[in-house]
Amino acid sequence: MKIRSSDHPVFRSRPFCAVLEAARRGPQEIYLVGGFWRDMALGRAKESWDLDFCLPRGALAFGSRVARSVRAAFVVLDKERGCGRMVCKDRPAGRPVTFDFIDFRGKDLREDLRKRDFTINTLARRLPFSEHALVDLLGAGQDLARKVIRMTGPRAFEEDPLRILRAYSLSALLGFMIEAPTLRLAKRQAGMLKAVAGERLRDEFFKILSVADAADLLDAMDRAGVLKEVIPQVRLMHHVKQGGYHHLDVWGHSLETVRKMEGLFAKLRPADPELAAYLDEAMAADRRRYQLMKMAALLHDIGKPEAYEVKAGKTMFHGHERIGRVISREVARRLKLATREQTALDTLIFWHLRPGYLADNKVLTRRAVYRYFRDTQAEAVSVLLLAVADQRATRGPLASVSSRRRHEKVALSLTRRYFDMQKEEPFVRLINGNDLIKKLRLTPGPIFSRILSAVEEAQVEGRVKTKQQALAWAKKTALKEAGVSSQAPEAKKK
Repeated sequence: MKIRSSDHPVFRSRPFCAVLEAARRGPQEIYLVGGFWRDMALGRAKESWDLDFCLPRGALAFGSRVARSVRAAFVVLDKERGCGRMVCKDRPAGRPVTFDFIDFRGKDLREDLRKRDFTINTLARRLPFSEHALVDLLGAGQDLARKVIRMTGPRAFEEDPLRILRAYSLSALLGFMIEAPTLRLAKRQAGMLKAVAGERLRDEFFKILSVADAADLLDAMDRAGVLKEVIPQVRLMHHVKQGGYHHLDVWGHSLETVRKMEGLFAKLRPADPELAAYLDEAMAADRRRYQLMKMAALLHDIGKPEAYEVKAGKTMFHGHERIGRVISREVARRLKLATREQTALDTLIFWHLRPGYLADNKVLTRRAVYRYFRDTQAEAVSVLLLAVADQRATRGPLASVSSRRRHEKVALSLTRRYFDMQKEEPFVRLINGNDLIKKLRLTPGPIFSRILSAVEEAQVEGRVKTKQQALAWAKKTALKEAGVSSQAPEAKKK
């Protein structure tokens, strides 16, 4: 396999030139190895430059010396194994640069490469390039040409069980097939994923969610017994039959909802730059909203098995959204999702039925719209699209085409309304908590939020237009609260 070193701009960058200069000073060998050569061979461009360098020994000292020469940060990742990382930005573009330096995991390069995960990640080249050719000791070039993911040896998964999930994430990102013996071993040893840290599982899982056909990969992972080791709760959804509105069981419907959501993305994203920016918004690190939405689509009915009941011959799942929200929190904790991601997932699952309820009303009132946006906040569009995907994945004999069309019309019109609202002047309340204290002599407490919310709602509907009207509405609300709640505040005595 021939790859011209001049083909990639990283080789002309200041950080790489510093590595090259240190390599020339020697005397130790240093190799650029792994995924960089794989991506270069496939013509895959990446926003960041992530390069792996391996040395027979002394990787920490070498990497630290390079980092000092370019005034970059250097972090020791594993002192015992001699693994460190240099992080900086290449000027003038400011592109992120991450260089890892690690000692051989064996007596020589061949042994080191055999301890890596898959053959396609074992290409190597010794520095400086002008003196050395690309090294392919394990058939990486052939597997790249065949588009096959093949483990480097029978102990690949034992050495790092995360590689089982990584086989699927690489399959997703590259469009490669997992070789049959590798797949069989992954199935047999899937249980080892239980011991893998949640954040490592999360990162590979979100790579799978990033591709356009994630539903197919999730289905394959489920059939292989891999998905239940990442999200154990999915086992609950298998073989749970649903009522006449559905044509699939809970698990089949959940997968189909992911598939329908991917179809929505493919259709709506190119035509709507605002929606595209919304979907691509970073929720945490490099994880995007659209990936989390697919996760929510997978889990939106996870509360149904516990809520399952049959009354008068009818299958019901009352309260499944509340149960699902609790279960999803367990999933979020297991995968170490960031707080913002957890909140968004919680919102999506808890409110996924709400757009359908809105659409069932003959008249969509301003109050109903206001309350919807108030309750769903930044995830309003996410919930709407999840509801559309959910409807499209429902094809039972009782499902109505006209009802589905109305639901979609309402959901998509509210999606547009959300983006229009972002361009409007910020909403300004006529009164606040200080007014309740000073003007109405109320004692601060939980009731304040209910009073202010009621006034804001009336303001949105146009019933309240002045501060005096707002105060009158607040007073009426306070009296009403006092009549129904023993904990209603008392007016302060003058």
